[in-house]
Amino acid sequence: MYVAVMLGVAGFTAGRRFTTRGRAPVAVLPIGVAVVPFVGVLVAAGVVRLEGLVLIPISGILIGAGLTATALAGLRAMDALALRWGEVEAALALGMSPRDAVLEICRPAAVSALVPALDQTRTVGLVTLPGAFVGMLMAGASPLAAGAVQLFVLTGVLLVQVIAIAGCLELLARGVFPPREGHLRARVCQ
Repeated sequence: MYVAVMLGVAGFTAGRRFTTRGRAPVAVLPIGVAVVPFVGVLVAAGVVRLEGLVLIPISGILIGAGLTATALAGLRAMDALALRWGEVEAALALGMSPRDAVLEICRPAAVSALVPALDQTRTVGLVTLPGAFVGMLMAGASPLAAGAVQLFVLTGVLLVQVIAIAGCLELLARGVFPPREGHLRARVCQ
């Protein structure tokens, strides 16, 4: 139950960064599509036990990563559309579908939403001491086991963020996320 609340709050928080307040809760979709199957596979494979003490922290890490990626991707995509709306109209005039025209402009901008996770992954252990690694060491785990868990967490975070960004862009391109008031005057899609 608590994981569902975490997911709902994450969706609303991410969505309100780039879309109208009424549509903000829909941002739970790209986050949920990224996190729920991944956690389900972990539970089915026996990597994560189906109990709150284990499920809540793992889900929280992944939901937080999805929140960040969705908020950044949505905001950067809306900014790109605001700046380059004329290019969207030109693409439409040339016969592109509204979805494809919007994706042509949004995709490069939204990819930058992965930069924080990529930088964190690249510098882990050199710049920051990752929480899962330190926590396991303090609990008495071997450095090898702690390193394996941390690698798993970082890989999961990247996977969740890639899926959340793709889902956010798809919904935005289909017109599910209208721009916030004053952000973009033109409609994204019909």
